[in-house]
Amino acid sequence: MPPTDATSALIEGPWEHRMVPANGARFHVAEMGAGPLVLLLHGFPQHWWVWRNLLPVLAAGGYRAAAVDLRGYGASDKPPRGYDPATLAADVAGVVRSLGAPGAVLVGHGLGGLLAWTTAVAHPQVVRGVVPVAAPHPLRMRAEASRNPRQLAGSRHVLEFQLPWLPERRLVADDAAWVEQLLRGWSATPAYPSSEVSEVYRRGMLIPGVAHCSLEYSRWAVRSLVRPDGLRYARAMREPVLAPVLQVHGALDPVSLPETARGSEGHVTGAYRFRLLAGVGHFMPEEAPRDLERVLLEWLEEQALAAREGAA
Repeated sequence: MPPTDATSALIEGPWEHRMVPANGARFHVAEMGAGPLVLLLHGFPQHWWVWRNLLPVLAAGGYRAAAVDLRGYGASDKPPRGYDPATLAADVAGVVRSLGAPGAVLVGHGLGGLLAWTTAVAHPQVVRGVVPVAAPHPLRMRAEASRNPRQLAGSRHVLEFQLPWLPERRLVADDAAWVEQLLRGWSATPAYPSSEVSEVYRRGMLIPGVAHCSLEYSRWAVRSLVRPDGLRYARAMREPVLAPVLQVHGALDPVSLPETARGSEGHVTGAYRFRLLAGVGHFMPEEAPRDLERVLLEWLEEQALAAREGAA
């Protein structure tokens, strides 16, 4: 595989690429459409391109869709620090403001879903709705990983990532072949990933700095458990999510189990809906894009109708 840099994340398509400032860093965003903002947050080990199917669908539906590279990924900045949820939620809120929107619906997959949950609590003024995809509420995940052996097994990669330097080396070895293994192992679709999809994410992991930065998210999650910052985060996340929530989960997700996701409604006081997609693993935006698009658009229209009725 040829040498790669951040420009390899600027994949051409019907969207527009731009850089926006937020929280002291610069973030790459791919966006298209006009209307209410829907901000799309990717997970590990991917980047913004995971939303390539959803961007044009949202734009055609009357929404401004923006897929961002999280801190440390893709074409966004890769600072040495700031991979704790409080800083990352401030990143998300800052991107919303930099895009000139009063608020946004946050759609987050995996890690991006965790940040959507967190931003809804930490910065409720910029969150119009939350759509966690393959992402239980953070406190629900913590609780289940500590008492459910199956969920602990599904989260074992987080423990493996705690080692210094070895995981980084493994992620980039053999042209990032481990990325393809993770994609294949966490999905429930035999044809996923295709060779094209695999190459895109492998090249994304080979961008200098991405392997280390992407692991810092998981390292904070474990190392902070008994530190003051981790305890503060856990206390803060006891506050309920006030925004409406659509939680979408794959029935065959081996990373965050469906039974773990199902308990998340206890952390929501706003309108809540749970949708379980049969035959789908962890990578729902690519394993079942049409199903996710349908469920999301229906929910967005319901939220828009409710808002119009409330204003009448």
